[in-house]
Amino acid sequence: MPVIVSDTKAVPSSPPRSLLLHIDVVQERVPPHAYFVVSAVFHYAGPAFAVLLFVRIEPTGVAWLRIASAAVIFALWRRPWRAWSALSESTRRTLLGWGGVLAVMNICFYLAIDALPLGTVAAIEFLPVIVIAALAARSRRNVTALVLAVAGVYLLTDLRMAGEPWGLAFAAANALLFAAYITLGHRVARDEALAGVDGLALSMLIAAAVALPFGVREARPAFTDPALLAAGIGVGVCSSVVPYVCDQLAMKRLARSTYALMVALLPATATVIGIVVLTQIPTLAESAGVLLVIGGVALHREPSQPRRARSRRM
Repeated sequence: MPVIVSDTKAVPSSPPRSLLLHIDVVQERVPPHAYFVVSAVFHYAGPAFAVLLFVRIEPTGVAWLRIASAAVIFALWRRPWRAWSALSESTRRTLLGWGGVLAVMNICFYLAIDALPLGTVAAIEFLPVIVIAALAARSRRNVTALVLAVAGVYLLTDLRMAGEPWGLAFAAANALLFAAYITLGHRVARDEALAGVDGLALSMLIAAAVALPFGVREARPAFTDPALLAAGIGVGVCSSVVPYVCDQLAMKRLARSTYALMVALLPATATVIGIVVLTQIPTLAESAGVLLVIGGVALHREPSQPRRARSRRM
């Protein structure tokens, strides 16, 4: 990084404007849908690390390790606290709310999948998101797209409402919080007062503090076992760093209803990963589900909006 030399000491200067413009152009050239696909892929890579942790650590401990490791990474990368003092009260309240949602949502998710099949939790999670997409489906084309996506998710998840009652309760809570994650996350991504992913970084620090009383005690086995700690960091990177950053980059350029509809790609992506990585051949119904979801997302069209100002740079 260039430095400005003074009589006393060298002080790092800001990155050159040409570099910032180059980064901005690259981000604009990447289709927002591509960011979502990357998020979806990593969304299912995280559980592979979590399997190593569930044997030794309680679900709330796994949730806290995921949140805390992501918070540390964002703190080292973005140093977001520098932007806090310049934010409005409204933006601060949004970040506090989103941080609380991130904390409780992750805790509820791990408690739910500890008691229920992942497919059931995924299907329940999609239900409130349907409402977000449906509220903005103002054309016949988008209504048809929504119907196709919902039908595809039904075929892919094979929802069965059997299981522990408290598991269903946590799954329902996680679903409502996921809808709140989309709503607040979209607001943060579009906030011009926040540069890059500073809003996400601040909210993740808040989430780590909120989740601390509920998970740090259960996470203690990882503090003395390097393998467990590494797995916890892996969960944080795969489940909370890469996908959440990609979500923010996608939300900056996609309408909230469009993003909500694309959530239907998550179970479809999981099926494709199963074919490629695990050679798990889907059934005819699952294959039809993938095609319906892809067809619904392809058919959907963004609602017309006035051209907004260029996004703040990373």
